[in-house]
Parts: sequence; structure tokens; C-alpha cells
Amino acid sequence: MSFLILINDAPYSTEKVYNALRLAMALQKDHPTVQVNVFLMADAVSCGIPNQNTPQGYYNIERMLESVLAKGGKVKACGTCLDARGIRSMQLIEGVEVSNMSELAQWTVEADKVFTF
Repeated sequence: MSFLILINDAPYSTEKVYNALRLAMALQKDHPTVQVNVFLMADAVSCGIPNQNTPQGYYNIERMLESVLAKGGKVKACGTCLDARGIRSMQLIEGVEVSNMSELAQWTVEADKVFTF
């Protein structure tokens, strides 16, 4: 089974990113045979920027994305959205790939379930 999780919000503006990644991690933990794909769009592309420094005890999106990637999940960031924010040339977290709408469309067609946050 394949899950696609689309994320649109900035990493720390609301808890949507946090909850989306909690779902991704729970799916991987409780159902290790499923494929989890995460697509970062709009302000969520900034989730893929490394070296996030959050207060002690506060969730860290970088660590959460690294956990998803370490368990075989795939994470892609919209290239057009990166361009629009002037951050395309910035390094992304290792394993996060720059992507496009064509790849998002393919992931959507292949997914058994799609979640949006």
C-alpha cells in the first residue's frame, strides 16, 4: 500500500507539518511494509532546509523528515515553490529531492491514499 502526504504549510507556523509527519512516522512504525511519500509544496518547502535549531523539548521538523527518510520514505520538494521563495539554490536535508508537478501527479496516480495538510 502507498500513501502520499501533501504538506503546504511552513514548518512552524501551525502544527499541520508536525501532525503530517507524525502520521507518516506512525504509518512506517505500525505498518513497515507500506510506502510513504511526502511532497512539500508552497511554504512547506522550507521544511527541507537543514540545520534547524528549535528550543529544547520542541519538535524539530528536520529530525522528523530524517526519520521518515531513514525508514524508506521519500520526500520531495516542489521546485517551482522553491524558486518562488528564492531558496532553490539552498542545500536541502540529505534525501529531500527537488521535484515538479509531473512527479507529484505520478505519485498521486500511484497512491492508494492521499492526505493533505
